[in-house]
Amino acid sequence: MKPFLARPKRKSSPEPKLVTDDGEDEPTEIKLALLSSVHPEVDQETLLDLLLAHDGSVSQASEALKSNKYRRQARTNTAIGYQQSLKQYTTGEATSPTKKKLKSKKGSTLHLYDPEDVAEHTPCTIIHNFLPSGEAKALLDELLLEADSFERSTFKLFDNVVSSPHTSCFFVESYEEMMAQKSEYYYNGSQLTDVRRITPELTKVKPIVQAAVNKEIQHRIKTRYPNGTKLKHQSPKAWVPNSAFVNCYDGAQQSVGWHSDQLTYLGPRAVIGSISLGVAREFRVRRVLPKDGDTKSREESDAGGQVSIHLPHNSLLVMHAEMQEEWKHCVTPALSIDPHPVSGNKRINITYRDYRQRMHPKYTPRCACKVPCVLRVVQKKKENLGRYFWMCHAGNVPGKEGCSFFQWAEFDDDGNPIVDGNMIHDIER
Repeated sequence: MKPFLARPKRKSSPEPKLVTDDGEDEPTEIKLALLSSVHPEVDQETLLDLLLAHDGSVSQASEALKSNKYRRQARTNTAIGYQQSLKQYTTGEATSPTKKKLKSKKGSTLHLYDPEDVAEHTPCTIIHNFLPSGEAKALLDELLLEADSFERSTFKLFDNVVSSPHTSCFFVESYEEMMAQKSEYYYNGSQLTDVRRITPELTKVKPIVQAAVNKEIQHRIKTRYPNGTKLKHQSPKAWVPNSAFVNCYDGAQQSVGWHSDQLTYLGPRAVIGSISLGVAREFRVRRVLPKDGDTKSREESDAGGQVSIHLPHNSLLVMHAEMQEEWKHCVTPALSIDPHPVSGNKRINITYRDYRQRMHPKYTPRCACKVPCVLRVVQKKKENLGRYFWMCHAGNVPGKEGCSFFQWAEFDDDGNPIVDGNMIHDIER
C-alpha cells in the first residue's frame, strides 16, 4: 500500500471515477488510496482530515475536494516537529482569553506546536523538555521493559467484543490498592487483571508531575477562567496523583478512538497529567456540542473542527478541568512516524490521576446487576447539558446484559458528592 500511495503522479489523463459504496468495512488505507487516485494533487493528511469530517464517506469527501473549499498546498515535511506561534498571523489587540475564537473549522484540523497556542485554543497546557534528559531516558527504559508484558483491554461495543488498539497497564501505590483495583473497581464494565505496584522511576517522577500540574492549574484559573475563579464543581484542593495508567503505542497504526475519560473514580472536573516518551504522535481534541443546539451557536463555536496537539518525547500535557465534560480526545493512526533512538516505533504515555476517596465504589450507586455504576455527564442534548448522572455499566461486560438503572448525580460547587441532601467531603488523606 505504501508504494502505491507514494508512487509518482502520472501525466494528465481523464479524471477517474469513484467506484465505492462507502461501506464501513473498508479499511481507511483503501479509502485513502481511492481518494488519492482521484485527487493526486492533495496531500495525504488533508485526505485523512476530509474522511474524518465526512464520517468515512469517500464520495462526500471527494465532492468537498472538488468544490476547492478544502484544497491546500502539499506539505514539504510531514515529520512531527515545531512551528512558530500562531500569534504572528493575528492583527490588532488581543481580546480576553475567555472570548477568543477557536481557529479550527469543520472539516479541517488545526495543528499546534507552540505551548502558548495550545493553552489558548484547547483545554490543555503543554510543557516541552519536561524532565532532565537523563531522568526521561531512565523512565522510558524502565517502562519499555514493563510494556513487553502489557495487555490489550477487552470490552463490549455494540454487542461485539473488541480489543483496544494499543496495550496498557495500571499502576498503584500499594499492595492493598492493587488488590482493591482487581476486586472492587470496574473499567468499561469489567475488572482489571493487570494491576502493578508503581515502579521506582514512576515514583521518582510523581512529585515533579504533581508540582508542575498544580502550578499549571493555578495559572489557568488566573488567566483563562472567567473572573479568575475555578470552575463550578472543580475541587479547590491540591491535585495529588495516586495512580497511573501507562499506555504503549507500538507503531504508527496503534491508536485510541474519540472518547472522554471516565469520571467515575475521579469525580467532576478532573485534571490529568500526561507524560509522552519515545515516538512523537498527534493528540487530537474536539469540542462536544449538543446536537439540538441552534445553528448560529454551533457556527460561532466552530463546531466539528479538530485541534491536533503534537506531543514530542519528554513532554507533559495537562488536561484541565474543562476537558472531560466538554471535549473529546483521541490518538489517531499515523501515516508515518519518525522512529525514536531508544524506543524505536513505540510511544509510552503515562497518565497520572487523582482518585478521590469519596468516589470509591463502596460509596457510589449500584444497580440490580451488582456492578458499580458509571458516572457520566450530559453532552449531546441541550436539555440538562453538563448535568451528571449514574447509569448501569453491566452492558459493557462481554456476555452480560445491562439494566435500565438511572440516577442523577449531585455535587456541590467544590465537586463533593451530595447524597440524600447531605454533603459528603473527601476523606482526609
